[in-house]
Amino acid sequence: MLNTRSADIPNYSGLEWIHAELPQEREAWPKFANRILVDASGDDYDLTREELVHYSKGKPWIWPGDTIYFFCDLHADADAFFVSLVASGGIEKTGPGDEDFDLTPEGRVAKFVIGGDCLDKGPDNLRLLSVLRSLIQKGARVELLAGNHDVRFLVGLFYAGSRDPRHAHLFVRMGKKAVPIFSEIWERYLKGKVDESKLLPDEEVKRRLWPGDEWFDSFPDAVRDTVTETKIRKEVRRIREKCVELSAHLAARDMTLGMLWAAQEKAKELFCSPEGDFGWYFDGMQLAYRAGSFLFVHAGIDDLIARVLRRGGVQGLNSEFRRLVDEDLFALYHGPVGNAFRTKYRNFDLPLTARGVRDLHRSGIYAVVHGHRNIVRGQRIRMREGLLNFECDASVDRNTRIVEGLSGIGGAVTIVRPDGSLLGISTDYKYVKVLDAAAVLEMTAIVGADQQT
Repeated sequence: MLNTRSADIPNYSGLEWIHAELPQEREAWPKFANRILVDASGDDYDLTREELVHYSKGKPWIWPGDTIYFFCDLHADADAFFVSLVASGGIEKTGPGDEDFDLTPEGRVAKFVIGGDCLDKGPDNLRLLSVLRSLIQKGARVELLAGNHDVRFLVGLFYAGSRDPRHAHLFVRMGKKAVPIFSEIWERYLKGKVDESKLLPDEEVKRRLWPGDEWFDSFPDAVRDTVTETKIRKEVRRIREKCVELSAHLAARDMTLGMLWAAQEKAKELFCSPEGDFGWYFDGMQLAYRAGSFLFVHAGIDDLIARVLRRGGVQGLNSEFRRLVDEDLFALYHGPVGNAFRTKYRNFDLPLTARGVRDLHRSGIYAVVHGHRNIVRGQRIRMREGLLNFECDASVDRNTRIVEGLSGIGGAVTIVRPDGSLLGISTDYKYVKVLDAAAVLEMTAIVGADQQT
């Protein structure tokens, strides 16, 4: 089952510049042939090959005709992104700088799918976005998908200062994880360029950005048409906590609330204006990407999303996403469309049932590739309510790695190749995981174009 370095392992170009170790040998994926071997080993991380063969029976798989690199949950860590890019074989790192890289021949024709959550948690949001912009400017074919952290940041900016009970809490809702990006904006764009004596006093900023006492009584009635009772109770409790923790984390970075106000005003200019340095980020974002029988999203699928896909295809789903971005961000974040970047299949998330799986299968979608739920041994293959899932949030950003007890710089990429192979590469697993469609998927057809209908 194990071999020395083989042709299906990418050519890692520029390893000397990324300061991370990448796997040099391959392993069949799934690792175990059947459940007996899983039980004997005590390692149930993945499905078995036998289970995958059984799932695939009678399904006319359409395999993507283009190479696809899937990256997700980079969380403001540009170093992890560079490790992941080198691991894909899509770039050659040529030096220590953030501009020191080129697309490889394979990278020039591949599709780079960024599966959401570029923001929050990590060390430098603006640096990661700048690297992503450079990748696009160098000619990479990039698809940007929405993650919950990305949309939450956009929602918080858009509704900052609102007194509407549906919206008054949404800036504070971003919480402590958004403090770094406002600190970065202050340091890069405002420090030394504004008169700090004229910044708003703390109490005035709280009056403008924090929900007032009346919000805690008025919010439940205002959102019952959109949000479940369980989520309402959780939201009210968390907003009380976030009002306190946001101030504490600002103080830890020596930021006053006046600096926060100035930084969020600058953030609107940077992210919400077409002329802003990062206006391209949200402007080009979609909810989902489809290639053959694979659907790429940030978090997952539910019955309502499956029905939309069956009736209108991925184009219809993305059109509804863009409509909500333009017209009602609150309904996007808390409603059924937003479940695709929020769900962890908890009791209060919109459910995926056998009906939704049937709708997906009738649409020709047999596998969902996603991030959102972080794992620590590289990508894994799971079954959820009868739907095949490739889980790809491999805990690459450095702050998640600290929490999980992982050492070194992280990096991961999931690669779908037109030859019928699917690779999972991570700094936290010693082998390149290689799924061979011919061995485990019946009725597989290779096609020469993405299927976006």
